[in-house]
Amino acid sequence: MDSPFVYDTHVTGKNFVGRKTECMVLSNLLEAGENVCIYETPKAGKTSLVQQTLYNMRAAGKPFMMAYVDLLNVRTRRGFLKKFGGAVIRTAYSTPTDYAAVIAKHLEGTHFVFDPAQFASKEDIVCMNWDADENDISEMMSLPQKISKEKGIPFYVVFKDFQNIMQVEDHEVIFGIMEKMFAQKDPAVAPSATFVFCGSMVNAMKYIFAEKKFFYRQVNHLPLTPVDDKDAIEHIAKGFRSSGKVIERDLALGACKLFRCDMWYLNQFFSICDSMSKGFINESILVDALSALMSMHEPRFKVLVNDLTDHQLSLLKAVLDGVTKFSASDVIEKYRLNSSANVRRVKDALRKKEIITFDEKDEPVILDPLFEYWVSKYYFEMQ
Repeated sequence: MDSPFVYDTHVTGKNFVGRKTECMVLSNLLEAGENVCIYETPKAGKTSLVQQTLYNMRAAGKPFMMAYVDLLNVRTRRGFLKKFGGAVIRTAYSTPTDYAAVIAKHLEGTHFVFDPAQFASKEDIVCMNWDADENDISEMMSLPQKISKEKGIPFYVVFKDFQNIMQVEDHEVIFGIMEKMFAQKDPAVAPSATFVFCGSMVNAMKYIFAEKKFFYRQVNHLPLTPVDDKDAIEHIAKGFRSSGKVIERDLALGACKLFRCDMWYLNQFFSICDSMSKGFINESILVDALSALMSMHEPRFKVLVNDLTDHQLSLLKAVLDGVTKFSASDVIEKYRLNSSANVRRVKDALRKKEIITFDEKDEPVILDPLFEYWVSKYYFEMQ
């Protein structure tokens, strides 16, 4: 029997919880041809949101093409362009003959080729017979627009782990070419190609879109608000009802508060509870399930804290204590942070390690709710 608490893949349909407003906003932006960026912590629901939105659009009879470009292992310009081109072409075409034809037609005058031998051995659709120059980048990034015009339907390109493109040398060149392409796009021309930039490293994505302001006024930031407590509790109760089990609302609410309604953690947690119980979900089961969940995640939490300096640990402790003004003299003295200049360096280091971020009020937020619980209870042994 399938578990009602799915956490090992993205979800749509009955397993998708809340965020109806975000789905509607994303759908409206895509239909208007507006580019979007979504940056949240790993497993926060970015892919599920995109997939649910596209699911709703298909159900409404709206035609489109969608290419998923995963930048997890992209480290070079050549690697990026090959992965991008391969994903785009594979979305719209299906045979080696088609692949060869579209590259010859839409990438004419570039260094991109279709190599039958490479395709047969590695399934590479796009190969290069020379280093990529700016014309190659421009033509490749324009490929979805050309295919959209040829097919007569919108083309959505979704980047996963977009922040990894900063590992590419001279990635600013790619950004600049994309900015120029977006600026030249005529909003009156439809259909068109639209880009969705998803990233799991919150501070790295903020650096691209908010601090350095690449794609300024060309990409709309869509923040994901926490799933509402009521929606999460209903999902939990419904999941247990499907297997003839019951959980008290207050216990479910307590878990929602602990995990900040992070559905990935909640689904893991209650999947464990489901496996431990035969009927009523009581507090004892929740305690045992939390212990099991901690045993799975504790090794990576230990790696995180073992990589921190004394000053970084001190500032993290200050965050847990509720401190927001780290450069105040009494805070610097209490937590032995040396100086305001050192505070800035330590804050920047914790941001780069994706442990904390700062909200619109410049107040610190620990990104991972389970790590916050673990480091508070087990590492600093706080009450």
